[in-house]
Amino acid sequence: MTMRAMVLTEVGRPLVLRELPVPAPGPGEVLLRVEACAVCRTDLHIADGELPPPRLPLVLGHQVVGRVVALGEGVEGRLGARVGVGWLASACGACKFCRRGEENLCPEARFTGYHRDGGYAEYTLARAAFAYPLPEGDPVRLAPWMCAGLIGFRSYRFVRDRDPIGFYGFGAAAHLLAQVARYEGKRFYAFVRPGDEAAKAFAEALGAAWAGYSDEEPPEPLEGAIVFAPVGALVPKALKDLEPGGVLVLGGIYMSPIPSMPYALLWLERQIRSVANLTREDARLFLEVAPKVPVVPEVERYPLEAANEALEALRQGRLRGSAVLVP
Repeated sequence: MTMRAMVLTEVGRPLVLRELPVPAPGPGEVLLRVEACAVCRTDLHIADGELPPPRLPLVLGHQVVGRVVALGEGVEGRLGARVGVGWLASACGACKFCRRGEENLCPEARFTGYHRDGGYAEYTLARAAFAYPLPEGDPVRLAPWMCAGLIGFRSYRFVRDRDPIGFYGFGAAAHLLAQVARYEGKRFYAFVRPGDEAAKAFAEALGAAWAGYSDEEPPEPLEGAIVFAPVGALVPKALKDLEPGGVLVLGGIYMSPIPSMPYALLWLERQIRSVANLTREDARLFLEVAPKVPVVPEVERYPLEAANEALEALRQGRLRGSAVLVP
């Protein structure tokens, strides 16, 4: 039995449509029939070589929604169950990081669509312990929950007790977290690419207390901020926008170089921290709150064969929300 997959065969080159054997689940694994897979900026970083892939050929995609169609040895589950798979594919469970609940930092961690083939395909394998039960509904609107939502929520947790919060870059992750922040009664300010009036309007429609360009000052100092855009030049700008004691979170896996900046921007106990990957606890907490909000992604649907077009739309900043591949 074979399946269609969009495969990265060479860094910097378009993905290639291939017919591959449908994989069989090993011990502890499940085989999923992919219903939808959202496109992430991390996929771009891998395809472009900014995050060099550990092997080629490789099937990208780590925001997967699918149905369980086969169970590996030792797996208890229900065929036909809907689950989601995110960036964290596995962790060792034994190292000091795993023991203290920081499996996102596990040196043996493996990632979906990076170490393991991902969801740009009709079928994919996942570790059962890292597959999350999902509600019924449109799988296309659930797919962005699995990274834009999960890792975005990990970033948000570090400023969750702050108000107002700034979101720098209002794309896939920010537009989901904006809905959570509004649900929790927080004011949020959106900073978008200069000249992008559509993004400003999008943020305002989602409840932003203010939306402006990334080179503008907010109406008041921020208690917390998250930089989602992979633009290092935004770091000193965001620090400047923080009040004393403010917290700045860098929410991406890759960022262009951060320019030199004066110590005064960090003084007065401003904090800056990165976010690496996610934990299953992040997933549990987000998947608990997301249906209550409810978090509804703005999506643009693409057939599987149009994965290159979806990646290019993301590269050029033409997406409102998330691109989602539908096999």
